[in-house]
Amino acid sequence: MQHRTRYSAEFKAKVALTALSESKTLAELASEYKIHPSQISNWKQELIENQH
Repeated sequence: MQHRTRYSAEFKAKVALTALSESKTLAELASEYKIHPSQISNWKQELIENQH
């Protein structure tokens, strides 16, 4: 059975900010950080919502 990985707020913010900069695609980031692209999208959306 797999366990869920818990990511720190700092890690989530780092990945989300990198995604927002659009220097790499979601697929590239997902491969680099070994997380699913939809997870990056979720974190990116959270970051945008929390800024307002």
